[in-house]
Amino acid sequence: MDYIEKKHSNYYKTIFALFSGSFVSFMILYSMQTLIPIFSMQFEVTPAVASLALSVTTGFLAVTMLITSIVSDSTGRKKMMTWALVISSILCILSAFSANFSSLLVIRAIQGIALAGFPGIAMTYVSEEFHPKTLGVVMGIYVSGTTVGGLSGRLITGALTDWLSWQAALGVIGGISVLLSVLFWILLPEDVHSNRSKYTLTKIVPSLLHNLKDRKLLGLYTISFVLMGGFVTVYNYISFVLMAPPYFLSQTLIGLVFLIYLVGTFSSTFMGRVSDHFGKPKTLPVTILIMLLGALLTLSSNIWLILLALAVFTFGFFGSHSIASSLVGQLATNYKSQAASLYLLCYYLGSSVIGTSGGVIWEHYEWYGIVITICGLILIALLMVTWIVLQLRREEKGRGGRVDPNEQGA
Repeated sequence: MDYIEKKHSNYYKTIFALFSGSFVSFMILYSMQTLIPIFSMQFEVTPAVASLALSVTTGFLAVTMLITSIVSDSTGRKKMMTWALVISSILCILSAFSANFSSLLVIRAIQGIALAGFPGIAMTYVSEEFHPKTLGVVMGIYVSGTTVGGLSGRLITGALTDWLSWQAALGVIGGISVLLSVLFWILLPEDVHSNRSKYTLTKIVPSLLHNLKDRKLLGLYTISFVLMGGFVTVYNYISFVLMAPPYFLSQTLIGLVFLIYLVGTFSSTFMGRVSDHFGKPKTLPVTILIMLLGALLTLSSNIWLILLALAVFTFGFFGSHSIASSLVGQLATNYKSQAASLYLLCYYLGSSVIGTSGGVIWEHYEWYGIVITICGLILIALLMVTWIVLQLRREEKGRGGRVDPNEQGA
């Protein structure tokens, strides 16, 4: 099969297109995160309610992805992703004209539905169109695009909210997103390895159940849920810590804190390459333990140590996500797009459910309560890695000790 690899003429063009798409999707998605304290004050709502500006989008995105993954099997991956980026970019501009918090939440909910046509489809596109030997690196570059996009959204909203208003910030982000969405459409090659087929309801349920019955994939879905939930919770509420005494950081400086996301840009690509060499089940627990160390270090009262802790935590998270997401494509035997969408369903549900629940913990137990919760979630992830390794060994034993070539890199 003619996979895209380094010697292929479209290799770098395709990677740049995917990077641009992931950049746009995460810039739009997480542009609200630095605004949560602002919404809490301006609209006179609790931090948990204010966090719905992010959580309602990730929640609708998570559920809708199950549908878009199936639709893309008949419409094509590129067409689905392009429409997702263009529509969500236009909605970002419209959100700048929200009259109140309720109307903002309605637009953000629709935006989540529109964005659902990108992340899971992009993961499937990578696993289908690129050579398996480059899968870890390419998925790492794709994930790095999400970190840069998320970082840019937070920096732009932080700075422009201080200088102008949050409405102006969202308008600028929407305009940039429209331009990059057009560039994505121009540069990305059509998908040639996807199995084009029309799905009926009788086919949808079996395709989902097939992946839900796979114990290894269930472990990865759980890891996705708890780690993303923990990661978003940290960044949702660290702003409240840093804006309060004794730090008193401004909205612009809070935005600059998200420069730490550049650590994730590096770790997603770096750990993707390391996992290709040493094996994914061996490297995944290492990145999760790095997250645990970072979470514990945030308990320091020294602001520089807190920032270092966030960097360590971010390195571990994006390394984990890069490895786990590429492992889904490797371990899914059939219905790969549905497998990727179920992974991201849990990923964004974790962001939505745990991210908002963290507001309740913050209100009652403040930062110590947040850290204890995060550590508990990380321990669950480590248990799931052990579960996956045991399942792989059991399958290897069942084959008489012969290692499946598709899992050798795992």
